[in-house]
Amino acid sequence: MSAVAIIPARGGSKRIPGKNGKLFVGKPIITYSIDVAKRSNLFERVIVSTDSNEIAEIAEKYGAEVPFVRPDYLSDDYTVTDDVFLHALSWLKENDKSFEYACCIYATCPFLQVKYLKLGLETLKKEKSTSAFSVTTFPYPIFRALKINNNDRLEMIWHEHLKTRSQDLPEVFHDAGQFYWVRVDKYLEKKLIMSDDAFPVVIPRSLVQDIDTIEDWEYAEDMYRLNYSG
Repeated sequence: MSAVAIIPARGGSKRIPGKNGKLFVGKPIITYSIDVAKRSNLFERVIVSTDSNEIAEIAEKYGAEVPFVRPDYLSDDYTVTDDVFLHALSWLKENDKSFEYACCIYATCPFLQVKYLKLGLETLKKEKSTSAFSVTTFPYPIFRALKINNNDRLEMIWHEHLKTRSQDLPEVFHDAGQFYWVRVDKYLEKKLIMSDDAFPVVIPRSLVQDIDTIEDWEYAEDMYRLNYSG
């Protein structure tokens, strides 16, 4: 079995400037992803896809490879994960070697644990699916969600569940934003991580935190100190 980890980490970020190289509890945040990928012993190579010399230097210092510079057309605010992941895998196939499995690991997931990376690969192999990726449950039943209508009044989005008890509603999940395992040959054909045969790797909510704003960042640092600092 051969597997490669791809960590997307562009230099630009508007809401949190320098996000992927910013210090998180004393270390550049990307180094947490590099470290867990290396400690897992699942990967033949750990590669960072970036357009930034600064991030490239950090990545190489902490043991990752940066064998190519991500092109500008894949480094703006509108670039999606699939495009970056596919570019990296295609580059490796054309310039180096192909891998049987690949895992896209986000640069901003300091709560990622080795056991869930391993569970993701085990799931992918067992189910023979195109992809398997991290998800977690919503903290509140989404079918009880409200919206503000055109008259500035509150109304339920799903009116049919007005009188449904919360415990009778189905459990619903969202992308945990940590990792995405793929079977490379199928993925290069389908070109979608969220494929029609994707399998879940369920992560506890206590290990999941989106980091999109400064407020998110500060909250995540508090979470990390609480859980991991002596």
